[in-house]
Amino acid sequence: MSNATLERPETAAPNAFTQAELGWNAWLDPVPESALTERQKEGLVDIVRAKSAYFRLLAHDPDILRFRTLADKDIFYNTRAGLPRAERELAAAAVSRSNGCIYCASVHARFASTYSKRSDDVQRLLDEGVNVDLDPLWNAVVEASVALTATPVAFGPEHVRQLRAVGLDDLAIADLIHSAAFFNWANRLMLSLGEPEA
Repeated sequence: MSNATLERPETAAPNAFTQAELGWNAWLDPVPESALTERQKEGLVDIVRAKSAYFRLLAHDPDILRFRTLADKDIFYNTRAGLPRAERELAAAAVSRSNGCIYCASVHARFASTYSKRSDDVQRLLDEGVNVDLDPLWNAVVEASVALTATPVAFGPEHVRQLRAVGLDDLAIADLIHSAAFFNWANRLMLSLGEPEA
């Protein structure tokens, strides 16, 4: 890794939440795709992630990247039971909207739209913010996710009661907590390492 801090023109950064695909520019040098070692490729878990500057930047520490990616995949892709994928993605989108991570919000809003077929409601979350009124289930998911994101954490027994009242069992609630907590951390990592590009 070089000692350079990379500068990008401010005009390239988007200034609104969107479901459109965005680019991302690192402030540190990502590992060039052609220079990835076998260990770094193993850290990516899926070699397709080598196309992403973000994952190639994290590949400087392949062991941490591997554990991060395995946790990510288990939280969002292991949907044999518990919370449906649409609501896991909704939680990630709500957290990203709350934290101001335009890039992560775009990715997970697209996934939430894909899995829920409710693109208009997802766009309302992006446009109107985390206090938008969607429906009882989605309102409970968004409210609990944002409460977990607040500093200090505002999540408590009232959120668990609200999630149970809209039909979620304990496994689904645990999945929601994992989804929101992981993306609260992931947002802060991504916001610290670079910025999105429209």
